[in-house]
Amino acid sequence: MEKFKRALRGYDPDEVNKFLDQIIKQVEEMIEEIKDRDSQIIELQKIAQENIRLKDKVEQYERMEGTLNKAIFMAQKTSEQIKLSAHQESTILLDEAKQNASRIINEALLRAEKTELEVNMLQRNVNIFKRRLRDIIETQLEVVDDIEKLEL
Repeated sequence: MEKFKRALRGYDPDEVNKFLDQIIKQVEEMIEEIKDRDSQIIELQKIAQENIRLKDKVEQYERMEGTLNKAIFMAQKTSEQIKLSAHQESTILLDEAKQNASRIINEALLRAEKTELEVNMLQRNVNIFKRRLRDIIETQLEVVDDIEKLEL
C-alpha cells in the first residue's frame, strides 16, 4: 500500500496523480496481458479443434487401413483358392485327357489288330481263290487237251 505525503487540504496531488498514473499503466498492462492471453487461448482452442479434427481423420484413415488390410487378406486368400482350384481342375483335365488318349490308342490298336486280321483273312481267301481258280483253269486246260486228243 502506497503512503502519500500530506499537504494542505489532504494528500499531495502530484504524488496521487503519479500513483494513479502507475495504477492506470499497470491496469492497462494487465488488460493487454489478458488480451494476449485471450488471443493465445483462442489460438490454442483453434489448435485443439484442429488437433481433434486431425485425430478424427487419423482414426478414420486407420479404420480405412484396417478395412483395406482385411480386403487385401481376403483377396490373397481368394487368389490362393482360385490357384488351388485351377491346379486341381487342370490335374483333373489332364487325367481325363490321358484316359481319353489311352482309350483312343487302345481302340485304334484294337481296330488295327482287327483290320490286320481281316487283311490276313482276305489274303488267305485270295490265295484260296487263286488256287481254286488255277485248279479250275488247269482242269479246263486238261479238258481242252483231252478234246484235242480226241479229235486227232
